[in-house]
Amino acid sequence: MSKSDQKESYFDIPGDKDQNCKKEHTKGKCVKVTGGTQQECVSNTVPINAYAMGAVAKIPVVLAEVEVQVNMNSTIKLPEPALEIKRIKKRLKVTQCLLLQDTNVLFLKGFVRKNIDYATRSCSNKEGVCGDIRHCTIDVPFSCTTTIENFATPPINPVPNSSWEFEYFKTQDLPDSKFAEKDQLLSGDFSEFNQVSDEYFTELPFCELISARIVEFDEFLNCKRPYDDDLPFEEKEFRKIEEKMVLYITLKILQNQQVQIPGI
Repeated sequence: MSKSDQKESYFDIPGDKDQNCKKEHTKGKCVKVTGGTQQECVSNTVPINAYAMGAVAKIPVVLAEVEVQVNMNSTIKLPEPALEIKRIKKRLKVTQCLLLQDTNVLFLKGFVRKNIDYATRSCSNKEGVCGDIRHCTIDVPFSCTTTIENFATPPINPVPNSSWEFEYFKTQDLPDSKFAEKDQLLSGDFSEFNQVSDEYFTELPFCELISARIVEFDEFLNCKRPYDDDLPFEEKEFRKIEEKMVLYITLKILQNQQVQIPGI
């Protein structure tokens, strides 16, 4: 008997497969959990110990809270003809929120992620249409700048780096052929280079998203009836969607600063 025959005969033991099948079918019946949550959980208030003598802390300080309006207009082309849009799910994603220091200009960049569920036609007649529900996920980008008119707390502007040179006094003899014997050259030492450099590292302001509101108007373009025309009279197919969106983004602009906290 060959090795392959031995393996087949080993795994093909009568009744062994039936036992394995029974084990698989009984996996979901081996345990049962009931309850696990009580009606009420008892809690006790614990006193909070705080440092009451005053301190200097480095904490995020709110510079401003603004609502930015972003107007968007885009065209979406679906990969296949659709009969109607069933649902559009939207999520705002911000990839850049930068306050250019020493100015009041805020740079914003991001996209709206949209998941579009739409109905397609697989078969149809004059009485109805049948098909599948498909989905398409797209990212609609936006980029804009806005001006922060009023700061609740002024940002700490960066301190410019500096460097300066210095030299040491040096006395040198002069050649006797051109100068008197007692003459000497009094000047700085040109045989060395001395410099002091200062670098300052300022905390960069950052943003936090508070809320987003999206107002949307979508319109189907080039709606047409199929060439076979074998579907109810009111049905049409389209592939392009022109969308207009207005985003209202509320965000905080913060910066880590040293703050004097008075004692209680």
